[in-house]
Amino acid sequence: MPVTIYDVAREAKVSMATVSRVINGTAVVKEDTKKRVLDAIARLGYRPNAVARGLASKRTRTIGVIVPDVSAAFVAEMVRGIEDIANMYDYHIILVNSDAQVDREVSLIGTMWEKQVDGIIYMTNVLSSREIDAFEEAQIPVVLCATEDPERRIPSVNIDNYRSGRDAVHYLLERGCKKIGFITTDEGVSVVADRRLQGAENRMRDHELHVIRTGKGRYEVALPVIRAYFEAHDLDGVVAASDELGLATIHAVQDMGRRVPEDVKVIAFDNTRLAVMVRPEMTVIAQPMYDFGAVSMRLLTKLLQDEPVDNYTVTLLHNIVERAST
Repeated sequence: MPVTIYDVAREAKVSMATVSRVINGTAVVKEDTKKRVLDAIARLGYRPNAVARGLASKRTRTIGVIVPDVSAAFVAEMVRGIEDIANMYDYHIILVNSDAQVDREVSLIGTMWEKQVDGIIYMTNVLSSREIDAFEEAQIPVVLCATEDPERRIPSVNIDNYRSGRDAVHYLLERGCKKIGFITTDEGVSVVADRRLQGAENRMRDHELHVIRTGKGRYEVALPVIRAYFEAHDLDGVVAASDELGLATIHAVQDMGRRVPEDVKVIAFDNTRLAVMVRPEMTVIAQPMYDFGAVSMRLLTKLLQDEPVDNYTVTLLHNIVERAST
């Protein structure tokens, strides 16, 4: 039989209310009494029922984390940042995968509400009105992580994607590139990729920017698309909207017998492990992926604990990490 709060109270020779006060920290308990309770908990191996505690305190100390693809290289580092700060503030996380499908995303928001999570950290490719409605209906504090809400209705943590796209093109222009391509997802697939393209187009407004669309940005789909484009256009510089697209670009160029960076310079976004697993290693616009998660979680704790918040839209710094591909 599982150990109950009654067993702990009997072992420590105190009331169940006293055990509850020690566990939840809801009232001052004498040190010797507290020690007896904690010793009893340790001897019996008692584990408080999180749901019961949540019903009593209206808090479950759990955070829902919804991501589009848990297998994506950049997600793991962000989740680590979330978990480290969650542990620091005594929260646990529930991580779920939405497959970037709006129906599933809306359903998962409802699931998190049913599980009585205290808050949600949310990552999506495109924030729709259905998701906004679901958040409002659930009335759960939410922080967007590495996701943009153009109308700034929801607290968020991101980089300046528009400026980062501009910086990437500027970097190639400074290195003598004249025919630059921007390899990205289809329009509307990712609001972040779209913002990066807008920044790139702004910097290239006096020159032609070759835009290569690759569906959802998967390597296996992008590779033949990029290769076909290079067969028809003589580009000397490429900005890839992600490391995965940057990897596809390098391989497409090499498949055609051309060289990186001698014939084509390549800069990508993210700075995941993929950037250093390819040869030549990729120059990147590096995003602070661990910080995305850590800062998102810290912002959420402030909302949950009614702490002062100076800025509900947090913009972290990006930087260029120069490697052999340029």
